[in-house]
Parts: sequence; C-alpha cells; structure tokens
Amino acid sequence: MILKSELKNLDPFWTLLILRFLDLIVIAENALWFFLKQMKFLANLAGISRSFLSFSKNEESYDWVRSWKETPFLLLEDIPLDLRKHIVSISLDGTSATTIIVHSDTGEPLWRPFLYNESCPDALPMVKSIAPPNHTVCSGSSTLCKLVSWWNNVGSNQKSALLMHQADWLLWLLHGKLGVSDYNNALKVGYDPEADSYPSWLVRQPYSHLLPSVVAPGTPIDCLKEEIRIKFGFQEDCVVCTGTTDSIAAFLAARATQPGKAVTSLGSTLAIKLLSNTRIEDSRFGVYSHRLDDKWLVGGASNTGGAVIRQLFTNDELDKLSEQINPSEVSLLDYYPLPLAYALKKNMGRLHVEQDLVGVGSITTK
Repeated sequence: MILKSELKNLDPFWTLLILRFLDLIVIAENALWFFLKQMKFLANLAGISRSFLSFSKNEESYDWVRSWKETPFLLLEDIPLDLRKHIVSISLDGTSATTIIVHSDTGEPLWRPFLYNESCPDALPMVKSIAPPNHTVCSGSSTLCKLVSWWNNVGSNQKSALLMHQADWLLWLLHGKLGVSDYNNALKVGYDPEADSYPSWLVRQPYSHLLPSVVAPGTPIDCLKEEIRIKFGFQEDCVVCTGTTDSIAAFLAARATQPGKAVTSLGSTLAIKLLSNTRIEDSRFGVYSHRLDDKWLVGGASNTGGAVIRQLFTNDELDKLSEQINPSEVSLLDYYPLPLAYALKKNMGRLHVEQDLVGVGSITTK
C-alpha cells in the first residue's frame, strides 16, 4: 500500500504494486508451505489457516469462483483500519493464462475457470494454423487455446460472452467495469505488446469480440465501488488500477532494474524472468517476453516447483519431513524433481536427465 505522504517519492516503476495481493492460484495449491532451497518446505504461510487454503486434487470439483470472490475482501479486511483512509490506489496480480469466460453484461461466469496449467490440445492445431510459427500462443496451455477450445465446444452460440483473465475479473469485483485488461496478462491470448494492439490474424477470428480492451499495467480504471469503500473505510478517491501477472509482480518486488538481472519465483513451478533490451520468443522452448516499460522480461517456467513435490509426497509426509529440516545447514542432496523421471526410475532403472535452457527436464534411458 502507498500512503499519501509517500507518493512524491514513488518510483514510477513501482506504481503497479500499490497493494499487492497474493497470487490466488499459488495460494490454493501451495501456500501451506514455502520451499527451502532444494525443494524442501520451510514453514506454514503465516496468518492463513490450512482449512482455508485446502486444495482439492480434483480441480474441476473445487469452487474456484467462490474462493476468488471471497479472497480479495478477506485481504482488504486484513489492512489495519488506521491505514485504509490513507490508501490512494489498489491493484493486484493474477496467474498468467488463468482464464474465465463471463457474461458480458453481468460479469457472471459462463463456464468453469481454465487454470494456468490446464492444457487444451484439442485447440492447438487451429491456433497453430492462424498464428505465426513458434508464437507464444502455440502452446496447449496458452489463453488463446483455452478460448478456442471453449468456443469450439460450447461458445459459438453464445452472443454475450467476454474473456477475462484472473486479475481482470478480480479487479472488476472492486471497480465494476467489465472488459479491461493489461498487456502483461493479455500476452498469452495473442496481444502484441510491442505494437500495442491485437494482431490482424487474431482480430479476423469469429471469437475476437470476446477479447478485452488492453491498457498498460498500473493504469487507473475507476474508483473503488462505493459500497466497498464505505464498508472498509477507504477514501472516496481511492482508485483501482490494472494489474499484471504473478511472476512479474515478484520481479518488481525484487527491485531488479538493470538489464541482465534475473529473478526466479518458486510456486507450483519455477518462473524465470530476465530483464533485457531485446524481445525473445520461441514456443518450442517455452521462452517468451513480457513488456516492462521500454524493456522486456524474457523467461519461462520450469517444472522444478511445488507441483512436482505434490506428486511425490502426501501432506502428512511433507509435514513430518519439514519438521526435520535445519535451515542453517546446507543440504547434501541433489534433485531432478521430474514426475516422468520418477515414474521411469521405478519401472526402467537407470536414467539420464538433462536440463534445457529454461529448466524443463528431458529424460533418456541408458
């Protein structure tokens, strides 16, 4: 949060992070613990109960919409009363490529949310046929593949629909204006942040009317809804701004401002972001670039993260093992935490594991 007295000293680079909400998907999946060094959990996330953060193994049965609706307001309640009257703007981050299709008039979901790690291989051939070779959207988990999959299965007859990213929808709960996104979240639906527009090959598609309008991250949208402002005691001119993705928010929080500096964020996966003057994109290697003012954040994601640990250990096992961790001692163990490697090791014996540039493991048997 930012107090009025601090505004004059605020670096514009940080305007986006006025009030940073925790990434909701990472909370739902992994916030019971943080990892310590080599894939070990350190401690429970302070101040949030396990019952609230319990994660259903069957993602389709979990009520994500209800959870998302509740969480922002629980976080607003956590802000001390004496500070709320000094807050002048609010924003939040969401998980990249987490998508929800809503009614364009009411904002109510028309379909269950598509989570960031959900793949839609049925839509990939169609997306590859319209997008440039090796474009960021040419991945089964891209936002565009999720939109095309929904459109092909149930959406072509839906006239009043709108695509929103997780951050877009949560911000809408606070300001009430539908159809506004930022160019960080919109990257994986095909938005071109360099041209600052949707490309012509995307605009020509029959579902293009579902795409939100796009502005820069941190752009003021509207004042906080009156009923929310009164209930929580915020000032009358407190504005809500467009957001960004979770790993970009983490990069900003790390205060890395020089090209060549990189930041990793550990959650379900290991997100990697390196500040560069050059835009680099190639979906074959999972590499893409987000715009950050006049520079680029080049990176991708590794499977070296909490999702792998979830596949190998139960919650009870993690509890017991975590109690044995001494954070003052360096681990003598090396890990290649790849689910496929684990399965092959059980069935085929010796393995040779290699890491590519973005940390996604490939496996060959010897």
